Amino acid sequence: MRALILLLCMLPVFSHAGEAQDLAKDPVLEKRMVGLAENLRCLVCQNESLASSHAELAEDLRREVRELMQKGMSDQEIKDYLVARYGDFVLYEPPMKSSTLLLWLGPFALLIGGLGVLVFQLRKRRKTVTETTLSPEAQARVTALLNDEKR
Repeated sequence: MRALILLLCMLPVFSHAGEAQDLAKDPVLEKRMVGLAENLRCLVCQNESLASSHAELAEDLRREVRELMQKGMSDQEIKDYLVARYGDFVLYEPPMKSSTLLLWLGPFALLIGGLGVLVFQLRKRRKTVTETTLSPEAQARVTALLNDEKR
């Protein structure tokens, strides 16, 4: 029994974890890869950058980006390569062109359309709502009712 307790107490010694090593042997290359991967979208996660995603596909893409950098390709050439393979979706900031025009201008069009509908409805409501004036008897009754509630 004592041997089992001693063995259980020694378990943390055996589970020593070292510091995580950079995947690239060149820290400059790794820093460049992370900088580029921050501007690329993970194709699986969609709301995470390639640099921060833990998906297996993201790891494969980071490895591929590293290999392309080691071959001497510039950042723009790597982006062009990935766009040719995966489309503009891989970029966090897709270029302004006819196929992405709705993506860039859509939110502004919705905002302007919503404001237009709001103004139209408010003007329509103002025309349909008529202000009524109370007769002197109704005004006296309201005043009496209000005075009774205060007491």
